[in-house]
Amino acid sequence: MDAAHCYLEGNADAVEFCPHEPYSNLLAASTYTLQEGDLPSRSGSVYLFDVEHSRLNLLHKVDDTTGVFDIRWSHVGVGSLALAQADADGCLRVYKVDDTEVDKGYSLREVAGEKISSSMCLYLDWDYQSSTSIVVGLSDGSASVVSFTDSNLETVQEWKGHDFEVWTASFDLNNPSLVYTGSDDCKFSCWDIRDSPGDNRVFQNSKAHTMGVCCVSPSPSDPYSVFTGSYDETLRVWDTRSVSRPVNEISVSLGGGVWRIKHHPSVSGVVLAACMHNGFAVVKVGGGEGEVMERYDKHESLAYGADWYKGKDEKRSLVATCSFYDKLLRLWTPETAFEL
Repeated sequence: MDAAHCYLEGNADAVEFCPHEPYSNLLAASTYTLQEGDLPSRSGSVYLFDVEHSRLNLLHKVDDTTGVFDIRWSHVGVGSLALAQADADGCLRVYKVDDTEVDKGYSLREVAGEKISSSMCLYLDWDYQSSTSIVVGLSDGSASVVSFTDSNLETVQEWKGHDFEVWTASFDLNNPSLVYTGSDDCKFSCWDIRDSPGDNRVFQNSKAHTMGVCCVSPSPSDPYSVFTGSYDETLRVWDTRSVSRPVNEISVSLGGGVWRIKHHPSVSGVVLAACMHNGFAVVKVGGGEGEVMERYDKHESLAYGADWYKGKDEKRSLVATCSFYDKLLRLWTPETAFEL
């Protein structure tokens, strides 16, 4: 069921609900627009919305940025709450939520910004235990781990583990020393970052994905399950108990290329997938199999951004999705009934 929608001023590519009370009504969205020509340029914005009563109320917009590839709220909340941005200029930026402007409500205030690479920053993830480290996937096949303390960003590790763009990089939920990466070279890899990660590859699978790996998403309810999505239109679930050789135990064909996978905040095994050319899908996995529970095709362009509302006061699941060329951001509620 559709709840609300609006059009952004640039090509919409990422959405992220804040996972922490009392900020769970905050939704961040970002854009990436390429101006082609003799002197091509990239521009982007970060939006902050209030979604109370399932409406989209714009609170603040950050314009002074190049094209934004990814945004992510920190996993540690309230006093340490931060929103990080990865952009096309190779910059990593971190914002804090400010509520001093009474008339406008919350706003975003940049507290740190650092050019970490001459390549583009494509994806980012915070470590799950302290949110003091950020891993970034880069367009030259490298990944970087950046420390964030006292509003300072400092690159502490960088290694080239892939031949092409690293579309995704994620920390393991239980072991902050392990980082997963996925790349346009079709490889799904895991690295130990405690010392020279380029020399400490835990595993690399180059056979399962027949096209580039777009996303890697560890399961918050199962410490041994990691989900991957690929341009080859398949969602895969991996069992990592055999760390050096994980087993692909479930594969679900979703069509269109699986760009993002977001886990339901309270229902184990239910994920929301952005399927690029095939809209959005709610998928249930478990018992060695997976099934598509619901499709959402109200967008008319590339399905890129997707996330679940994480507030505790929502009786039904609320979802935010965005699509690229039509610049559309939507709020909707799945028709599927979940056992909470």
